[in-house]
Amino acid sequence: MTPFTLLDAITSGAPLARRRAMAKAITLLESTRPDHRAQADELLTALLPHTGRALRLGISGVPGVGKSTFIEALGLYLIGQGLKVAVLAIDPSSSVTGGSILGDKTRMEQLCQQEAAYIRPSPSGGTLGGVAEKTREAMLVCEAAGYDVVIVETVGVGQSETAVHGMTDMFCLLQLPNAGDDLQAIKKGVMELADLVVINKADIDPRAATRAQSQITSSLRLLGLHGNPERDPHDASHWVPQVLQISALQHQGVDGFWAAVQQYRQLQTTNGRLAARREKQALAWMWERIDTGLKHAFRQHPQVQALLPSLQADVAAGRIAASTAARNLLAAQAG
Repeated sequence: MTPFTLLDAITSGAPLARRRAMAKAITLLESTRPDHRAQADELLTALLPHTGRALRLGISGVPGVGKSTFIEALGLYLIGQGLKVAVLAIDPSSSVTGGSILGDKTRMEQLCQQEAAYIRPSPSGGTLGGVAEKTREAMLVCEAAGYDVVIVETVGVGQSETAVHGMTDMFCLLQLPNAGDDLQAIKKGVMELADLVVINKADIDPRAATRAQSQITSSLRLLGLHGNPERDPHDASHWVPQVLQISALQHQGVDGFWAAVQQYRQLQTTNGRLAARREKQALAWMWERIDTGLKHAFRQHPQVQALLPSLQADVAAGRIAASTAARNLLAAQAG
């Protein structure tokens, strides 16, 4: 299918044809073939006028926190409210074989059977930050297809995987009861970027969940007072991150979560920060693609390819410093 044939099927096709076209479009965007990259750029440019109306929601958390279970519970709730939901699930790729299981659909058995839901697992492919290289592009495809909410589920992350914050309207962090002490809650990193923190599996130990909610609420208030003027708790026009308790397995608290999301969206739209956030993200996306393109062009440069084998051997044998070899390769590319 040509880019414009895909565009027509995505934006105005019958439901089944639309889903097939979305899958083909995302596969095209993830391809590394030069001819596919050119077609992907053409498709993205054509898609842009049809994007921007969906809510982009990032869901992150440590392995085992229940991200997939929570997303299924949320997705079913939203479909019950008459909304269409797309889920982009990022699966970690093996550092040994490079493969991924891509089994997130098995954890969302009920959601994947819904006609108003679309679930696309993608491998991280070694990309850092908890997301895949082409997650932004895949979000645009889902928006153009008319989905009201696009959810990005990251791989199980630690404190420094914050890339999803730079591509979504709202960043939600899932936490567990008894996940750490007060010091753990105020560490810099993923916590200070969260717009909403959710204590999942609260039904297992209600006291621990309440204690964690209190600790994280205090830490978020402290982080807002020091270093983040956009989260001043004394300014009613600023969003103050909230901490909620839920049980995704029991479908408890999902309505309260969505009410908080709606409150956030309304406030950030009114004060203009949602539009400003998207503009900033678009520029960051451009520079990220420039960095990737420059690295690819560097590796393909004829003089770099001619020098690389001998310099790699010298570095491996300890005859030349790695920094010196890098400078020589950069000089060869510049010359």
